[in-house]
Amino acid sequence: MPLPLPYFLVLGALMFAVGAWGALSRSNAVRVLMSIELMLNAVNINLVAFNRYLTPSELTGQIFSIFVITIAAAEAALGLAIVLMIARRRGAIDINKINTLRG
Repeated sequence: MPLPLPYFLVLGALMFAVGAWGALSRSNAVRVLMSIELMLNAVNINLVAFNRYLTPSELTGQIFSIFVITIAAAEAALGLAIVLMIARRRGAIDINKINTLRG
């Protein structure tokens, strides 16, 4: 017996809320990136759940999830590269201390 759709939607909403809280309340850049990844994974859960319950014969939700995962990987790589460059130049990755992007 499969779980009903609202269970997955509540899980996705809770994960998104935790990710949004982490992205808005943290001052460490790596933790902010991790929170954004958590929010993207919550979106993936909702996409796959809606696809499973609304159109089980199609794979559109899974395909969109693969695109979101690809974008998340590129975002994580670029974001981490930027954070590492700032950490090398300034010695800290605290978002409150980084106020400009000038060299």
